[in-house]
Amino acid sequence: MRIISLNAWGGAMFDELADWLDTCGADLLCLQEVTRTPGAEGWTQFEDAERSLPQRADLLSDVRALLPGHPGIFTASDTGPVHDRRGRPHRQDFGLATFVAEALPVVGIRSAFVHGGYAEHRDGWPAGDRPRVAQAVRVFDPRAQRFVTLAHLHGLRDPAGKSDTPARRAQAERLAELVTGVREDGDLTVVCGDFNLLPGSETFEILAGIGLVDLVREADTRTSRYGKPLRHASYLLVSDTAAVKHFEVVAEPEVSDHRALLLEV
Repeated sequence: MRIISLNAWGGAMFDELADWLDTCGADLLCLQEVTRTPGAEGWTQFEDAERSLPQRADLLSDVRALLPGHPGIFTASDTGPVHDRRGRPHRQDFGLATFVAEALPVVGIRSAFVHGGYAEHRDGWPAGDRPRVAQAVRVFDPRAQRFVTLAHLHGLRDPAGKSDTPARRAQAERLAELVTGVREDGDLTVVCGDFNLLPGSETFEILAGIGLVDLVREADTRTSRYGKPLRHASYLLVSDTAAVKHFEVVAEPEVSDHRALLLEV
């Protein structure tokens, strides 16, 4: 089984992303920063107090079209204003999606907010303290004859940095609660995503408490599209390191400002 996690950057590098998705071979694909804009397609422009970025209007539908054999499960964390190339306003949903190959029976699905709750930003997107959601799926792997619980999140972004805070501790505790509520005894458990944390965060102690081991550690998880010197963001943890056949922080091709995380079990 091949599991891939990627912060898709709202599809800002969509041409490169589309080419890569056609060949990545994921059985389970976890994407963060996924957009959905009812009634719009093509490109939109996202803006907050710190950034202005091109985004796909409906990255969820874009990826579903590229991976027709992987039904996508989407959960919105919040909604806010964007404009299309003609300057027309739209309401865009922002969140997470998990794409599961049809060969894998899905036997459990759950999502939960790990920071805040769903918000509709009518007057503009805030630069920080936006709500964060996590998704978890439980699948049966017929080849290995075992169950796999997979969870991912896009962690809280704090303009002050990536150090531990009470909000991030609470986020980790809620994530652990979600995982333990979905998995069952004997499941191989994988937790991944853009945590927006430093490698020494207490989050990893909390997740170790439910039997998870981080595989990324100090590795650089950013691409050349990211200009800041701090190169830590995405992580992947497993409950059984002996089940890992291959793990890679994928440096090439570049399809986002984040590197993809690839796990084969």
